Amino acid sequence: MAMGKQSEVGQGELWIAATALPKTPGHPFYQRLNAVLKAHGFDAFVETECARYYAATMGRPSIPPGVYFRMLFIGYFEGIEAERGIAWRVADSMALRQFLGYRLDEATPDHSSVSRTRRRMSVETHDKVFSWILTVLAKEGLLKGKTLGVDATTLEANAAMRSIVRRDTGEGYEAFLSRLAKASGIETPTRKDLATLDRKRPKKGSNEEWEHPDDPDAAITKMKDTRTHLAHKAEHAVDMDTQAVVAVTLPRADEGDPDTLPWTLMEAERQLAAVCEDTDAGKQLHAKPMSEIVADKGYHSNDSLTGLKGIRTYVSEPNRGRRHWEGKSDAQEAVYANRRRIRGQRGKALLRRRGEVLERSFAHAYETGGMRRLYLRHRNNILKRLLVHIGGFNLGLVMRQLFGKGTPRGLRDLLSPLCRQLFGLTEIIRRLGKRLEHPVGFQSRPPNIVRAA
Repeated sequence: MAMGKQSEVGQGELWIAATALPKTPGHPFYQRLNAVLKAHGFDAFVETECARYYAATMGRPSIPPGVYFRMLFIGYFEGIEAERGIAWRVADSMALRQFLGYRLDEATPDHSSVSRTRRRMSVETHDKVFSWILTVLAKEGLLKGKTLGVDATTLEANAAMRSIVRRDTGEGYEAFLSRLAKASGIETPTRKDLATLDRKRPKKGSNEEWEHPDDPDAAITKMKDTRTHLAHKAEHAVDMDTQAVVAVTLPRADEGDPDTLPWTLMEAERQLAAVCEDTDAGKQLHAKPMSEIVADKGYHSNDSLTGLKGIRTYVSEPNRGRRHWEGKSDAQEAVYANRRRIRGQRGKALLRRRGEVLERSFAHAYETGGMRRLYLRHRNNILKRLLVHIGGFNLGLVMRQLFGKGTPRGLRDLLSPLCRQLFGLTEIIRRLGKRLEHPVGFQSRPPNIVRAA
């Protein structure tokens, strides 16, 4: 047999009959997700909300709004960070083509078209899609709103520390170090000299003095792995009863937790009010939404507790030693009331559940969901992607309740043991069939032939 060689010139296009095209039954998870979206009128809703961004009669047909938001959902369910990766995955998968409604002879959207659509649509439009998903959760009984847990995490920005510049002069960081080296007596500093000088500096770069020219919203932050990096901060308000993310905000990473807490709670209150506009969804909410707030000790301060007057707080209290309350009667009352609650049985249970529920939302959205490392810049662009990304997480809760698994990987893990058992059963039947053909202890022999003398 001769060895075939790769042809350098590709074969020209041919007409292929529709019956000759490959077919796929589709991915069962995405088929069911499409059924849920269709049952609640997703495409009609987003087309109405996005109609003002498209020409009424003329113009080149662009990506349908339903396709655009579905592609961002795919980013969460498949764990793909970049829009370019989402476009590649969609073009490569027959099941995802079917999920988006594209035939095999149709071209799927390019990543540049997805980016252009995102830039043209406002943050408010993406926020309405997030609110629509919350309404679906409420109709399915997955949103109560009584007890909310709040926590924040850092997202690594798409910006390098070596590219930061001074806010006042625009001088780069490396040029700044070179100037310091020359002032210290090093006429021609090498990169090693600059690195040594940077380590010995008593004060590192601060957000008051430095910024990134291409992403000014990113802040210099120490990550959880002790690295210093430019980052953004995502803060979640999560329903402690159902694990649904009620609100997501994107404050600056250098803002303290007590400072960002009021804004996140205001956003959660607004989202719950939007859900109540739907009569059927509003009936599923608790009669007194946002009556309890749970948070870790990073949110504990006099101002944050007094600002939550009228709400039962369960905020872990750090050890600050003996405190003095002269002229701070309101703060003393709020701190002592919070202390009594967290020491009670319900308070201890809520604080234990806080770590479980909130960390799970971070793990699904940013670790397996692929948003821990950002590929977008500027706050509005990141918030648009984040709202739909977390909306995908909430849709996963609906899928988990209706079908048992909330992600395609979860469905695969559910079917894997069944496939292994089926394979084992098939192997047992095969071996049993061989034994029946050749029973143990019996050997077939040809009949004895007696020859005549």
